[in-house]
Amino acid sequence: MPSRYLNFRCSLPWLLLLLQTLFLLRSFFGFPGAGDIYSPSNFYPEFQDVNHMVIFGFGFFLMVLRRYGFSSTGFTFLLIVLGVQCSVLVEDCLVFLGEQQNEVGMESLAKAVVSMTAVVISTGAVLGKANPVQLIVMTLVELIFFYVSRCINRTFLQVPEHLSLMHVHLFGAYFGLAVTSRFPEPPPGLDKSRSTPKSELFSMLGTVFVWVFWPSFNSILADSKRKAVLNTYLALAVSAVAAFMLSALTSKDGKFRMTHIHSAVLAGGVAVSYTAHSIQHPWIAMILGLLGTVITILGSHCLQRCFNPALKLQDTSGVHFTFGLPAVLGAVAAVVLCVVEEGINIQWNDLSSLGYLVFVDVGAFCQTICTALITGLITGLILNIKLLKAVHVSKYFDDQFYWEFPHLSVGF
Repeated sequence: MPSRYLNFRCSLPWLLLLLQTLFLLRSFFGFPGAGDIYSPSNFYPEFQDVNHMVIFGFGFFLMVLRRYGFSSTGFTFLLIVLGVQCSVLVEDCLVFLGEQQNEVGMESLAKAVVSMTAVVISTGAVLGKANPVQLIVMTLVELIFFYVSRCINRTFLQVPEHLSLMHVHLFGAYFGLAVTSRFPEPPPGLDKSRSTPKSELFSMLGTVFVWVFWPSFNSILADSKRKAVLNTYLALAVSAVAAFMLSALTSKDGKFRMTHIHSAVLAGGVAVSYTAHSIQHPWIAMILGLLGTVITILGSHCLQRCFNPALKLQDTSGVHFTFGLPAVLGAVAAVVLCVVEEGINIQWNDLSSLGYLVFVDVGAFCQTICTALITGLITGLILNIKLLKAVHVSKYFDDQFYWEFPHLSVGF
């Protein structure tokens, strides 16, 4: 057995055993003041939707590489089930330290699954380049930093709990971009980094699954659930229609491109994530869905041709223009809607309060992006230390380095 395979087998199982033992001890002893997960709760329908969306939807959504299907779905599932337990542990620590109110029933578990969306998005940026040990370390570090960012927004900027949780798209996209910038760039024209019709079909299946359950994701912690669901669905519907329209207009031969549909149909759900609960008119949500698709498709052209080559970034799954740019659009829209709604009912002598609200919103988004970029760069440096045995560039985007293929076995 090659030494790298032997080292991989000896490191990953023991790391998983260590982490799972830690989580079991946490469940056995608990933290003083931590909530009872068996308390009655009405969160199960929303939790079930979000759980399906994150595990099944994103698992297939990331299945874009021709020789990385096993790893895309398998590693995503492993990271989610491990990260949810870590997220619940961090929640209990914050309750114990008095930084967060106690959550009862399944609310804590639902928030943990939503928080894992940031990790899944970041995983899409480094897909095929990081080994499982590196991905596990990235998951643990990112969850901690994401909760730190949320605590800063809640404590110092007084951002509501459900809005601080909706920063998962913004944080996950820019954290992943910062991490992937620390990995060596694969050689140009690498055949394994391409997709096939079969892989794109499975990826589109995941996209449709995420699309179906996205209204539950945006409304799971919102005060006005019905309004959040309706606005999210309208934004997603317009976003999907605009994706087909712009795909045909921007392609050379006038045909649809699956990469456009795959990335742009979700832009509306990301763009209204901050404002879905507060939008008073459906046409606003529909305009945001349209703008989200425009910025995604046009941004993909500009980023892939100019931005990414200049910074030597390879965003494997295109999380920047799929989640990052629409999230920035949603952040700007939240500030504009706040100014419009508050400005109608405010007097000239109360403009200082309006300025404070704008400052808080802008500060929360800027803090989230800056924290994601800085901590992502630090995490990328950590992942490339020799102890974690980084994968050689020649082994990028290849399932055979991690999975057994019986039909390829020569013998024992």
